[in-house]
Amino acid sequence: MRHSGLQKEVLALYRKCLRESRKKPTSSRSHFEAYARAEFNKSIGLDKKDFGAVEYLLRKGQRQVEMYSAPGIKDIR
Repeated sequence: MRHSGLQKEVLALYRKCLRESRKKPTSSRSHFEAYARAEFNKSIGLDKKDFGAVEYLLRKGQRQVEMYSAPGIKDIR
């Protein structure tokens, strides 16, 4: 199955979330991964043809990754 450009962007964002979680202390890494999984699962039922909503969530996710990847943030709950 081939993915659309938007689907590739979503997958890339998820991979980026997981990569950033590996930079966190081992004790809190699972918290970051669980948070990322939960955020993506919230939108799992979203219609893939609803481009406006998908693009909005991608932008929101990018901002969250930038914020949580800051070195000063050690844990998330």
